[in-house]
Amino acid sequence: MISIIIPVLNEEDIICRLLNYITRNFSSKHILEIVVVDGGSTDHTRALVEKFISTGHRKIKLLKTEKGRARQMNFGAKTASGSVLYFLHADSFPPHDFDSLIMNEIDQGNEAGCFRMQFDSSHWWLKLAGWFTQFNWRACRGGDQSLFISRTLFNRIGGYQEHYTIYEDQVLIKALYSRNQFVVINKKLRTSARMYRKHGIWKLQLLYWSIYVKRWFGADAGALYNFYRKRIIQ
Repeated sequence: MISIIIPVLNEEDIICRLLNYITRNFSSKHILEIVVVDGGSTDHTRALVEKFISTGHRKIKLLKTEKGRARQMNFGAKTASGSVLYFLHADSFPPHDFDSLIMNEIDQGNEAGCFRMQFDSSHWWLKLAGWFTQFNWRACRGGDQSLFISRTLFNRIGGYQEHYTIYEDQVLIKALYSRNQFVVINKKLRTSARMYRKHGIWKLQLLYWSIYVKRWFGADAGALYNFYRKRIIQ
């Protein structure tokens, strides 16, 4: 069965909408639990999740650990009980029957993968970027597309590398591609373009490309984070 793991940090504006959506769009025979891992929110995120749980959603668990998405996801994986782990960002909404689609791939022997992606934006570039995610090319991958992976394979790889403050998704995805263990399910996950709206489409896209190229040429986790921090104010 699947354990959904959602890392959060100050997501009061969207977390309940995501939890509502998930609980209405999965089959109880596939989903064992939803593990929300808070990294120290200072807004109402934790209170909202607790209130959501109190209304009878017993499959939802709320955990707390130190800030850092890789650390939060590893902590959630360690606590989760499912044989399949599904990592989902708080602003990404998977397609209907996503759990059945994931289990169908697992049953076929595909131990890891994601969905193609669509931004909640009509901008031509973001529509084009989303269109490219249907292809099984590593350069078209990212954490916003979500990630399903068998627990066995996740443990074999060693999980997310926690010294990566950013780019942790790409590091794990690279390891999966090197093992020829990645599929793209041709159904659309809808994700938020809020970072593009906040910082500007071309500025942010150039930053992402630059980070990808820097890592390609050997930049370490610290160098990538410093480069990112100087250009993006969180």
